[in-house]
Amino acid sequence: MITTREDIRNIAIIAHVDHGKTTLVDELLKQSGVFRENQEVQERVMDSNDIERERGITILSKNTAVQYKDVKINIIDTPGHADFGGEVERVLKMVNGVVLVVDAFEGTMPQTKFVLMKALALDLPVIVCINKIDRPEARPNEVIDEVLELFMDLDASDEQLDCPFVYASARNGYAKLNLEDEGTDMIPLFETIIDYIPGPTGDPDANTQVLISTIDYNEYVGRIGVGKVDNGVLKVNQDAIVVNHHEPDKQTKVRISKLYEFDGLNKVDVTEASVGSIVAISGISDIHIGDTICSTEAPEAIPFQKISEPTIAMNFIVNDSPLAGTEGKYVTSRHIRDRLFRELNTDVSLRVEDTDSPDSLKVSGRGELHLSVLIENMRREGYEFAVSKAEVLYKEDEHGKLLEPMEIAYVDVPDEFTGAVISKLQQRKGELQNMGSIAGGYTRIEFRIPSRGLIGYRGDFMTDTKGNGIINTIFDGYDYYRGDIAYRATGSLIAFEDGESVTYGLFSAQDRGTLFIGPGEKVYSGMVIGQCSRAEDIELNVCKKKHLTNTRSSSADEALTLVPPRILSLEQALDFIDTDELLEVTPKSLRIRKRILDPTMRKRAAFKAKQQ
Repeated sequence: MITTREDIRNIAIIAHVDHGKTTLVDELLKQSGVFRENQEVQERVMDSNDIERERGITILSKNTAVQYKDVKINIIDTPGHADFGGEVERVLKMVNGVVLVVDAFEGTMPQTKFVLMKALALDLPVIVCINKIDRPEARPNEVIDEVLELFMDLDASDEQLDCPFVYASARNGYAKLNLEDEGTDMIPLFETIIDYIPGPTGDPDANTQVLISTIDYNEYVGRIGVGKVDNGVLKVNQDAIVVNHHEPDKQTKVRISKLYEFDGLNKVDVTEASVGSIVAISGISDIHIGDTICSTEAPEAIPFQKISEPTIAMNFIVNDSPLAGTEGKYVTSRHIRDRLFRELNTDVSLRVEDTDSPDSLKVSGRGELHLSVLIENMRREGYEFAVSKAEVLYKEDEHGKLLEPMEIAYVDVPDEFTGAVISKLQQRKGELQNMGSIAGGYTRIEFRIPSRGLIGYRGDFMTDTKGNGIINTIFDGYDYYRGDIAYRATGSLIAFEDGESVTYGLFSAQDRGTLFIGPGEKVYSGMVIGQCSRAEDIELNVCKKKHLTNTRSSSADEALTLVPPRILSLEQALDFIDTDELLEVTPKSLRIRKRILDPTMRKRAAFKAKQQ
């Protein structure tokens, strides 16, 4: 018999990037008594990964649970960035409702639309939480209208439109149901969750069914499957069968060796879990997202949507530069290959394929950020490799015509920079769709642009808007190929010989463009040391020393002053490299180099390419 569990609520917190999801979860944890009175708690405690903490973004969805009165609330904190949308799609399968967090100043943004669309498609009840109402420029009433318009745009049902609104300041730790009320704590939000979000339903007497929605990985126990018990009861030492909706032939016999539930930030050992509980299961080596763990009597897979396909690819290549192997710990193709295939354990939106060369692997992901986070993680773990320029993944229609992925770019820029942004995006084959002014002297521009038009654009955009612009993109399907795009109008400055850069050599080189290196750095022939101010590549000798003579000139003792070099971050370097260049990534350095290091061979290859 199907029953509802009133002592559990399963919710996901969804929002656009930087609207305050993780800070809100922090407060819910604090106010539910998860931490001791005197316990020192770091900010954004859910962002456990170093990169998440540094960048202030959530990359992996996290599970936690709080106790309010006698109800256990399982909370899943989801990423807000479009590149990690694969995480959001899966997680929503585990919950019975969502809390949509919207910034009281920014209002509804592209990712708000994306995550809300996913939630409405699964018919989940929505609680709208207007966050950051303590901001001086907050405009909560207008934002409510924007949210309701968004609901209507997405064809929400009458029940979904009738959703409750909660006003909160996650940073100050309060929520309230009316703007006029005094905010003291998060109780109004807790109460709304319990009243509005239904408890999980299922048949405790039926055969066991658990859909695995997330995979965690631990070096000691291997893969850990996280999912919700849909029907029946799951017990430790129970025999089960793993099946998959998309793979009808898959039937693997397993035994449940360990079972955990979430309590605060910890996993707690349990002997059994019944309907509606979110559990973590370890001891099954070959478990994947979308698998269903069933009892042996009647194995039946739960349908599961396929994850969105990747749109962008890059080659990960064994580093073969003259400085290869001097800084990294793991440098061989076997090391790189093992590490990339290990990443597939937890990242479902990633694809890794072999290429013609044994030293190169093709890695596809959802966006530049998605791949740059992977590169950064590998770099910190001591890997050394080279990556090529990101390329989009094309398709063909039934007539053999080339199709390419498109994006809708929403750009918020100060009024005085709109002209520069529009001209740049049009050069990159973008089409202006919409334009209007928003509060605070900003204009919102909406462009439909090929995904490859955005590769390498963020650096230019930040320069054009003096760091004040905000750009958000959302995938908009495939369309016909829009023609060639020139990624970079300027050439590269290339080192002429191997050695160490010298102030004297750099001084004469800096007139030719912007340098990326300072004195005393190791360089090699074919390494890119700067950006040329003209369209062609120029080779320079930066290891050139001043010849000593026994005659003194009047200018002999003048000090040489160098312009400080432009030090590129990982994203900037990935943006900068051209199709004939590679980025050499080591734990200590980022070096840009030409694919073909030998100058004669390089010229031959360029000549051949022109003739074709």
